[in-house]
Amino acid sequence: MREHRPLRRYAAVALLVLGATFATSAGAEDLAIRNCTWCHGSSAQGYTPAPRLAGQRAAYIEGELHKFRTQARNASIDKQYMWAAAENLSDRRIRELAVYFSGLSPVAANDGDAAIVARGKEIYQNGLPSENIVACVACHGPDAQGVGSIPRLGGLDYDYLKRRLAQWSAGESVAGAVPMPHIAGQLSPDKIAALASYLSFQHDARAAR
Repeated sequence: MREHRPLRRYAAVALLVLGATFATSAGAEDLAIRNCTWCHGSSAQGYTPAPRLAGQRAAYIEGELHKFRTQARNASIDKQYMWAAAENLSDRRIRELAVYFSGLSPVAANDGDAAIVARGKEIYQNGLPSENIVACVACHGPDAQGVGSIPRLGGLDYDYLKRRLAQWSAGESVAGAVPMPHIAGQLSPDKIAALASYLSFQHDARAAR
């Protein structure tokens, strides 16, 4: 289940991150990792509104941390929480954090609206040909596990997925790679809700082993 907790302490945590040092690249008890889990959860399954990091693609995490550090991701929530947390992270620390969190076993949020999952699956698997919207599976994979720097979407929580798609749809700058801003801009709120619901129930193959 998704962990819920307000992010009142995030600002203080962000300041701690700035002074964090790595004893070893694999140390799960490293200070920087512990500070990340204040908001992303002890098992990296996420506290609202922070996303799940467990099992996310390492290349994607690394790329997004670079965007936070350079302030290329500048949605209001990014500015509030992640700019300070990432601004003093070195390339090495960013890479180590990405590898660590990508190696954790993901757990699906399972918090979408079951009544609209079938509609979301149809959009994900087949796209919307009549609206010239490509199927999500083409880039994110058959189980929404992601490929390379393309993020895993399967199992992420409904609210996070819905918010990210809505940000692109509204034209908010969230540093999304082509073609995401264009695709999301053509999705109505009900289609976004259906996609987010479907994806929240998708389980990573590693979690089933």
